[in-house]
Amino acid sequence: MLWLFATLAASAQQTFLLKPSVLSTNKQKIRTGDPAMLQALGKLKKAADKALKDGPYSVTYKSRVPDSGDKHDYMSVGPYWWPDSSKPGGVPYIRKDGQINPERFAINDAEFYKSLCHDVCLLGLAWYYTGEEQYATHATKLLRTWYIDTATLMNPNLNYGQAIPGVTKGRGIGLIDTRAVNKLIDGIQLLSGSKALSKKDYTAIQAWHKKFLDWMRNNPIGKDEADEANNHGTWYDVQAVSIALFTEQPALAKEIITTQTKERIKSQLKEEGSQPHELARTLSWNYSSMNLEGFFELAMLAENVQVDLWNYTTTDNKSIRKAFTWMLPFAKGEQKWQHEQIKKMEMNGYLKMAAVAAKKYPDVDTKGLNIPQDDILLLTGWNF
Repeated sequence: MLWLFATLAASAQQTFLLKPSVLSTNKQKIRTGDPAMLQALGKLKKAADKALKDGPYSVTYKSRVPDSGDKHDYMSVGPYWWPDSSKPGGVPYIRKDGQINPERFAINDAEFYKSLCHDVCLLGLAWYYTGEEQYATHATKLLRTWYIDTATLMNPNLNYGQAIPGVTKGRGIGLIDTRAVNKLIDGIQLLSGSKALSKKDYTAIQAWHKKFLDWMRNNPIGKDEADEANNHGTWYDVQAVSIALFTEQPALAKEIITTQTKERIKSQLKEEGSQPHELARTLSWNYSSMNLEGFFELAMLAENVQVDLWNYTTTDNKSIRKAFTWMLPFAKGEQKWQHEQIKKMEMNGYLKMAAVAAKKYPDVDTKGLNIPQDDILLLTGWNF
């Protein structure tokens, strides 16, 4: 049991999505032998031990080369685009919303990035709670491979994200592929207190993200995503705010929230809380939940610059709170979902939000929801 107390001297780092006060409180509970926290930590450690065997990941490991001729450029294919059987060679591809073309997985960059974000956050938490350097060492290896080592690093752009064969070589919509960056950043922030992640490497990763944020805000492809009026725009803001905070630009983070995110609440929601852009999809519940999750994460990120999105109401009476409560009777099973949903309704995302909403909106009745007692949720106050 010595691993439980190996490095309790490590204090809560400046994380942005996860709250340092929550992490610090839970570490103290572990110190005093809280049974639930010890059980959750044991499961976290088991998952982190598995992550020690995974990776490293790199965009250079793909067999295909983007039109730039540089494997260091990220590539992905739009998930809902399929060959047109009526056209020679199947091009241009046609859209089948909600139906994933398995060709998407012939290029691994998107899955590799998702794994990178998951593993770095997981390993960062494991290091923070146990002090075992093996977790920080492996996470640093993953980070160096993706961001620093010249043979394997990714160029800081998504010029070739979510391509459509016969239509376009890359789209701003490709930015949805990297929406888990805030989890990655919190993992890095936790690891910044370890011996494994040097100040030089930390600064290099910050510099990479500053270039990426510049690409997001100034490149035509990046700017195209900023204009999206649905979940793509919401998750654009999540990424931009997260990276601005990570690269020590809090004024920029606040500017994005106040000038862009608040406008998205106004334009994307109806007064009663429904999300018409998401309800038009063939996976209407899943996309409504996914978009609301983006707004929840923005509300948590906004706390870092003293902006309250939880209780923000637009001039035409729209709010994140209403978006949550509008979905609530459907999640409870009190009402039947009437919108198109070609696959099973994915409930985990909404239930994760409900665990947070119960604290942010104590007067909202979340009883009747089967909120899972997830170990990561217990240890961090949020899941990933």
